[in-house]
Amino acid sequence: MRYEGKIYRPPSEADAWILQATVGCSHNLCTYCDMYRDKTFRSRPLEDLLAEVELAREALGPGVEKVFVADGDALVMPLETWLPLLEAIRGAFPRLRRVSCYATAMNVLEKSPAELSQLAEAGLALLYMGPESGDPQTMKRIVKGSGCEEHAEAAQRAHAAGLKLSAIFLLGAGGVARSAEHAEASARLATAMDPEFLAALTLTVVPGTPLARLEAKGGFALPDVAGLLRELRTFVAGCEPSDALFRTNHASNYLPLGGRLPRDRERIVAVLDAALEGEVPLRPEWARGL
Repeated sequence: MRYEGKIYRPPSEADAWILQATVGCSHNLCTYCDMYRDKTFRSRPLEDLLAEVELAREALGPGVEKVFVADGDALVMPLETWLPLLEAIRGAFPRLRRVSCYATAMNVLEKSPAELSQLAEAGLALLYMGPESGDPQTMKRIVKGSGCEEHAEAAQRAHAAGLKLSAIFLLGAGGVARSAEHAEASARLATAMDPEFLAALTLTVVPGTPLARLEAKGGFALPDVAGLLRELRTFVAGCEPSDALFRTNHASNYLPLGGRLPRDRERIVAVLDAALEGEVPLRPEWARGL
């Protein structure tokens, strides 16, 4: 299979075949992110994608159960590309259980409800969407591109179309200055989006990004480990999804946790309290990553 540049996927897609349908990210302005800064965004031609599916069928056989469509926001592709691509994927892998991709709120809102329903009916099952914060000031500073209302509406549209949603929030995105506001507002947005899957990652200030330059000038400071854990505690204690599978298993996090919210809220909060008291070991710095 042919890939251009670094390829990223969520932890839950570790066992998926990754199809790079777009190169880069159509937004590519988030100040903390360097994942696609070395790429110029483009969608690959449909004929190339169909050829990739055939190569994967020959190389991997019929056992593929999950396909993750990369890069940064592949949902941006038009239905004229998505529908035949999904048909080819279904035909190539008879044991297929799920096709997923990253998406932005803008991607979702740019498609009509009928188009989103067509995608779900054709086999697209799960969207990974990262508002990162629910705090309007933080979202504006990190240049997320869409605010809370847009993310909530996009989530509602996705659910109405039959698409499942994994929402991703970023501990530390508000910096020290807006740590509490970021955590509290993120819990409110998670509640409004009501995703089936919910994840918290931890911000890493990557050299060369606009956020790193802001940090160097004294305009941003990342909370310390205790501050990040307090943000996570506030987030878990405050969000009220209907029934979300919650994970902090990304390599960026100091404390891997899992459970269902709201069912397991008290247990998760108790573990966080123990960690804040120094009673639970944290992931060492050398073991963390992007």
